[in-house]
Amino acid sequence: MAAPPDVGAMAPTTAETSWFCCGAGWGPCGSAGGGACGNCQSGSRHCAWPNTSDACFDITRPDRCGDNLLRRTCGHTFYVEHLCGTTEIAVQIADCGPQTDLWCGEQSCCSGNCATNRLLDLTPSAYSAIGNLSSGIMPVRIRS
Repeated sequence: MAAPPDVGAMAPTTAETSWFCCGAGWGPCGSAGGGACGNCQSGSRHCAWPNTSDACFDITRPDRCGDNLLRRTCGHTFYVEHLCGTTEIAVQIADCGPQTDLWCGEQSCCSGNCATNRLLDLTPSAYSAIGNLSSGIMPVRIRS
């Protein structure tokens, strides 16, 4: 199945986010690669998106979970807010991921606010700006 093109604005959506390590060591991360975009840093507000390229989409397959995600490429900015928080942060795509089809139907909630399907990975710096790293997964609102 072909990935949808990068067209127009994405409507705000709720989803799950987790965190991952990339680039130079920061917080709980050792040194890691620079991600699919080559510039990913654990200490920066970066993210991974499952539809950054055809190759990425072929691995992550968000369509298998019913998610029709727009193509967003390296450097694109998303705005992310924890569903039980008040802080919104800006993050830039610096990697491909998460492998969405591994977690179809997975759900996380806080205070009755729930989100399904893991559509975004945040670096530890970005994740800790809106939540606690020890939670591992949190429900968020994503807009672009």
